[in-house]
Amino acid sequence: MAAELSAHHRRLAQQKREAIISAATDLFLNHGYDGTSLARIAEGAAVSKSTLFKQFPTKAALFEAIVTESWQRDATGAVARPQAGDLRSGLTSIGHRYADLIGRPGMTALFRIVIAELPRFPELGRMQFQLGKLPYFTSVQRYLESEHEAGNADVPDTESAANQFLGMIANYVLWPRMLLTDWNPTASDIRYAVEQAVETTLARYASDRPARSEAGIRGAGKNAVTSRKRR
Repeated sequence: MAAELSAHHRRLAQQKREAIISAATDLFLNHGYDGTSLARIAEGAAVSKSTLFKQFPTKAALFEAIVTESWQRDATGAVARPQAGDLRSGLTSIGHRYADLIGRPGMTALFRIVIAELPRFPELGRMQFQLGKLPYFTSVQRYLESEHEAGNADVPDTESAANQFLGMIANYVLWPRMLLTDWNPTASDIRYAVEQAVETTLARYASDRPARSEAGIRGAGKNAVTSRKRR
């Protein structure tokens, strides 16, 4: 009985935490970081102020939790990395997980909050980078290092390679959403963008410079995804 009650209380606490983070994200986006109070967040989450303060004593602590949970929503994508041995498979797995992660509406909202409030609250940008992007980036960098050490890739600068690979995906999936309200690529478009990022990375870093895959050959005779979107 005691164990059941304890589990029940943990579930309730988690539900309240999720409600607080959801309400805070909406309020930050609509009213700005400075224009949102903890009291208003408690009201939006339908919890008492004492409950909110117990979990998040400051707005900074709450925003830190939002950043961390947003980037770790997919725990396998944020922490684990593929085993070395198949560079194409590993990059493809990372690429699709990354596209799924940054393509969520919540991630777009988070970036908009940070960009809007950055001049007055530069610490929000540091949180977004140090707690969110950096751990993910480091995981990809470590994966490339493992492939380099295994002889499957020739990557003398894994930091640059990771930045290039993730940047190709983010430049299609995430950044247009920041300016274009109607940017809504299909699942097929996103798969194609990831495939091309993988092909480009393989062409540059694979130790045996493998022949282009069927996906790459198909892409050569087809209009670029961005061109299709602009028409």
